[in-house]
Amino acid sequence: MTRLGRLAAGLATMTVLVVTASGCVTVHGELEVVPGATKSEAAKALEDFLVAYNEADKAYDPALDEDRVTGSLGAINQAGLTARRKNSPEGNADHKPLELTDASYVIPKKAGWPRWFVADTDSNRDQDSGKQDTRWLLTFVRTAPDAVWKVAYLAVASASEIPKFRKDADGWAEPVPSADTDAALATPPAELSATYTGYLKDGAPDVFAPGSMTSGWREARKNTRRAGFSYQYVDQALDSGTFAPLGLTTEDGGALVFFSSKHFERQTAAEGLRPTVTEDVEALLTGEVRSTLTKERVSSQLVYVPKKAAASADGKVRVLNRLPGLIAAQGS
Repeated sequence: MTRLGRLAAGLATMTVLVVTASGCVTVHGELEVVPGATKSEAAKALEDFLVAYNEADKAYDPALDEDRVTGSLGAINQAGLTARRKNSPEGNADHKPLELTDASYVIPKKAGWPRWFVADTDSNRDQDSGKQDTRWLLTFVRTAPDAVWKVAYLAVASASEIPKFRKDADGWAEPVPSADTDAALATPPAELSATYTGYLKDGAPDVFAPGSMTSGWREARKNTRRAGFSYQYVDQALDSGTFAPLGLTTEDGGALVFFSSKHFERQTAAEGLRPTVTEDVEALLTGEVRSTLTKERVSSQLVYVPKKAAASADGKVRVLNRLPGLIAAQGS
């Protein structure tokens, strides 16, 4: 997985990296505000990702697309392929190539690295009309001039949920501003991972709209019951390096933000019982499951953050999509 340290590669002089509160990295000496990519570069990046993704999915081989994924999607993708390869070493007998068509590109202008853009696409994994018709949003990140484009975030949402983005006269989007101007939004986008995980633990800060990925998830955890078993949950912020949040300013002054988080679920069995270990969990398991099983997941979220002036009972942060994936399991 590419690390932010690679940003220094290829530069003629020593540079200093400064991580802003929005997760952006500025390389001193590269302060010119420019589009993150051209439309043709963005289209080529999407094409290259699809080729690698489909090859990896067909063979269940994480090595085939490890250079095209990063961040939370990379962690989920690589762990999933590793597990499936262990259980089906002959590959994916049910492979159906992923197709992403009708692509449009939202490309922000910014200074320094990393540079990034969002591909808004139609997939062949849904229906083409009605309530099941969705859009796939892929966030591509490039960390240096000699680096390849990698997908850090994937989110699925209906077209009606995706807001219109603020753009300049040339059609370039505006990234979410850094912390010094975040006060204009209902909650600082740079702090969303910590805000979300804190909310899941304590119900505060209460900035999220009710729903299955917020209040509903908290309630489901509280009400998880199985005779002879107890459950514990720990949530951790995941917001630096390749997991940094990425956001775009919307026409109404709000923001659409992608961010990551990490979640642990521990199941403890009473004497004489043993937690159930599924095939997928077994493939990523370390240790022996005697009385406890701890599952570790990475999750990416797509949220709409309204302006602070709009933050009322019906203007809280809305979680539009959550993509979780098991990345490890520990038995004891």
